[in-house]
Amino acid sequence: MKNNRMIKGVLFFALLAVCLPSTAGAIDKTDFHYDSTQNLYNVCSVDQDDPSYIPAILACRAFIEAAVQYHDSVTDRKNLKRLICYGKDATIEKGRVAFVAWSEKHKNDKKLMEELPVIGLVRALAEKYPCPK
Repeated sequence: MKNNRMIKGVLFFALLAVCLPSTAGAIDKTDFHYDSTQNLYNVCSVDQDDPSYIPAILACRAFIEAAVQYHDSVTDRKNLKRLICYGKDATIEKGRVAFVAWSEKHKNDKKLMEELPVIGLVRALAEKYPCPK
C-alpha cells in the first residue's frame, strides 16, 4: 500500500511537470512526451538550478520505476529471461545515475538516442546490472 501512495504521488508530480511552461534550460515541455531516449535523458539529467528540476526528477524516477516494475513482473510471471539483474543495493536513484552516464557516453549516437526511451533505459540498466549468462 505504501508503494501505491508513493507511486501516485510521483505520478502526480510527473503530470504537474507536463503542465509546466517550457523553460529556457536543457529541458523542454515536449521532453515529457518521452518520444525518444534523448527525451528521457533530458528529463533525467536536468540541472538542479533549473526551475523544472523537482518535477523532472520525479517524472524520471517514475518512468524508471514503472519500466523496472514491468520488466520484473513480465519476467517473473512468464518465466522470461531477465534483461536487468540488479542487486539488493540497487535504487531508483542509482538507476537514474546509470542511465544518465550511459546516455552521456552515447549522446552522439543518433540511432540509440532516437530509440524509444524504455529501450535506452533497459540498455543502460542491463549494462550497469548485467545478468549472468
